[in-house]
Amino acid sequence: MLVGLVGKPSSGKSTFFSAATMVEVEISQRPFTTIEPNVGVAYVRVEDIGKEFSVQSQPRQGFILGKWRFVPIKLVDVAGLIPDAHLGKGLGNQFMNDLIRAEALIHVVDISGSTDETGRFIGYGKHDVEKDIKWLEEEIAYWIAGIIERNKRKIERLYRGGKSLAEIALEMFSSLGLKREHAEEIEKNFPDIEKWGKELAFFLREKTKPILIAANKMDLPYAEDNFNALSKKYKMIPVYAEAELALKKAAKAGLVKYIPGESSFEIVREISKEQKQALDKIKDYLERHSFTGVQQSLEEVVFNILKYIAVFPAGEKLVDKKGRILPDCFLMKRGSTLLDFARKIHSDIAKGLLYGIDVRTKRKLSKNYLLKHRDAIELVSTAKEK
Repeated sequence: MLVGLVGKPSSGKSTFFSAATMVEVEISQRPFTTIEPNVGVAYVRVEDIGKEFSVQSQPRQGFILGKWRFVPIKLVDVAGLIPDAHLGKGLGNQFMNDLIRAEALIHVVDISGSTDETGRFIGYGKHDVEKDIKWLEEEIAYWIAGIIERNKRKIERLYRGGKSLAEIALEMFSSLGLKREHAEEIEKNFPDIEKWGKELAFFLREKTKPILIAANKMDLPYAEDNFNALSKKYKMIPVYAEAELALKKAAKAGLVKYIPGESSFEIVREISKEQKQALDKIKDYLERHSFTGVQQSLEEVVFNILKYIAVFPAGEKLVDKKGRILPDCFLMKRGSTLLDFARKIHSDIAKGLLYGIDVRTKRKLSKNYLLKHRDAIELVSTAKEK
């Protein structure tokens, strides 16, 4: 799974990325700090099932903190976007190409309204934040419209060759992540192939690149007012990315105990006066907002927008062939079946799948059983575990 970070320069994308992944990247107020895309591993929280079975899980990927298993996803921070990026302005063409594989986008906005369209500081509250929200969606849609326009002849040739509109849509836009159900919607709602253009592009943007708004810089002047006004119209998460990054660095240095996404932290070592002042500011923010918003943004995208669920492969003794306790947790699309789960683990397991067993209830599960969030399942197959 790949989630993209988008936004204009100086919105705090690189800070958000570093806070989510702990990958060191250049961070500054200078527009276009990010030239090449930064790719790293971020994590979403799933309540671990080990405690239910009185065992300590041993993840092969990710880690355990408190009751949470942190499950990895890929995150890409791409070059900042400016108006008319779809025409190649700024780093527009590179930006769009870097995003093509992303399943969803987190749009990091400067909710304080302190920077103009190019990322230049103009003073707190001086910029209309809603313009950033609207034009980014439009830029991506216009870029998709350009793809449609450049491929008009091929689309017409496929249509004359007898392919259905749904088949054409799948062939032309699968690289964007178009699913069959959306292709069938195109066939129903866009029946005139000669009119495929801007309207279809906006549809494709919405279906293939859903966007969550991360309202960053919530600690700055005018941020609260802007958030309160815009959150009535748009789905957004309040974010203080600098605080999340500071807390993770402090935790890594052993200065504090902090579990990402939680509403408090504990100072466990002697710190300097300056460090205490910085942490006191973050503490005050958390008391008012309950979280920094970085973790919540990732989880909103994965579990609510993209509708993934977490499933644990668990044999009768909860260990794998190498003796590791509950080593895996897989993210599966909601609506996935037991057979889909088997395919995720190994094609041979899927080919020889007989049935599954709910480890909690010992109930036998058929191949078409619909998976549920936090299911713990033993797969019974004629194929041996790899």
